[in-house]
Amino acid sequence: MYLNSAYFCRNFETMKIRLLLILLVAIIVASCSSSKKIQTLKPEADLAAPILYDKELSYLNIPISIKLKDLAFQTNSILTGLIYEDGILEDDNLMMKVWKQAPIEITDSKGKIKVVLPLKVWAKVRYGSTVFGMDLYDTRELNFNGVVTLLGEAKFTNWQLSAKSTVQSVVWKESPSVTIAGRSVPITYLINPAMSYFKTTMEQKIDAAIAKSLNFQDYVLDALEKVSAPVNVHEGYDTWFKIKPLGLNATEAILNKDVVSMNLEMACFMESFIGKPAYETFNKEAIQLRLVDKMKDKFSASLIVVSPYLKASEVMTKNFQNKEFSSGSKKVTIQKVDLWHKNGKVVIALTMNGSLNGTVYLSGIPKYNNVDELIYFDNLNYVLETKSKLMKTANWLAQGIILKKIQAYTSYSIKPELEMAKNQMSQYLNNYSPAKGILINGKVDPIVIKNIQLTDQAMVVTIGTTGNLDLKINGLQ
Repeated sequence: MYLNSAYFCRNFETMKIRLLLILLVAIIVASCSSSKKIQTLKPEADLAAPILYDKELSYLNIPISIKLKDLAFQTNSILTGLIYEDGILEDDNLMMKVWKQAPIEITDSKGKIKVVLPLKVWAKVRYGSTVFGMDLYDTRELNFNGVVTLLGEAKFTNWQLSAKSTVQSVVWKESPSVTIAGRSVPITYLINPAMSYFKTTMEQKIDAAIAKSLNFQDYVLDALEKVSAPVNVHEGYDTWFKIKPLGLNATEAILNKDVVSMNLEMACFMESFIGKPAYETFNKEAIQLRLVDKMKDKFSASLIVVSPYLKASEVMTKNFQNKEFSSGSKKVTIQKVDLWHKNGKVVIALTMNGSLNGTVYLSGIPKYNNVDELIYFDNLNYVLETKSKLMKTANWLAQGIILKKIQAYTSYSIKPELEMAKNQMSQYLNNYSPAKGILINGKVDPIVIKNIQLTDQAMVVTIGTTGNLDLKINGLQ
């Protein structure tokens, strides 16, 4: 019996030790597998202030070419019917009406605008004399045709293309005459003096018609008012694009081979916003046109992309949502991402669950990698208070293994966005016709990121590009 009791005691002690070991292992495993909750101190954002950032001027160089046949079309639509009338007979024994008989022809004559105007003339002529105090006069009406030729210099002044025309010749298809007593009597001595008044009127009317045909002010300012309105370019990301015109430069018009050529250059700010920007009233009176001697062959565009932290947080949350990051048996899933500005850096708040529940805070400086074409956060690390808490409660997360994986996800390529921006611009440079008879072509060079600025409310990215543009007016109606 004594041996059996001793044997039982030894077995009991062994079983107790085993139970304690199992319980200890269970406690360790439970403590390792259960999730922990972390309470970190949130870094407060800098005080909200108006979004202020440095803007870069863009210069859009727009060469314009206008065919003289289109100028003729517009001039003919303006100058119609009766174009001259002298209704007084007594002052020079002549009444006269002049109509445009056929379409005006406008061509190039050694760098000058040549205008050929076919005319139809009705005249009432009084002939005779006063004899012994008696008026012995008779009147005749006659119709005849002629052609007036004018030459003018192509000038661009005060938004208008002017010709400054002068009459070079008036050629009658038949000499103006009346039949008296069966004889044809020339009356050019009456017609030609009257034509001196007619020439001045013709010059003025032709110049006015050409100026009205190509008055750029209304067209350009209306177009600028339309392009200055914000445009939603991507509904999914609530992205808006806005141009703010500031002024226009223009070169003098040049006539060569029946084409009038000139250059316009628009100075403007180009901006893109995530979230609709505030509306700004377009002030037509503020747009001034300035004549210059020369312009660059290419346009240069600096596009400002404003990404408010709130909107950027929503986009990044979509990128991170339900992504799982693991290290051994430890794993966390990012549920939400928030961004804001603090002391010249961007704070990234990651709300997670899994082996650790709560929010951790990181900070870094956004930069652009031109080689890989992506935005990354330089010196990305946990903020000091978060790192201290992690060292005490989740040292495995503080070691940086998962941080490196998270950092890889905070870096994102914007090459597709740059290509999309380039393609969107190219659509307007490939036989684009904003109106009938107007054709725009051009080419955009590769788009590059110039810099990233931080404000209290947004990240501001400056995108730069160059290219060329060509606008032709052909078949304008």
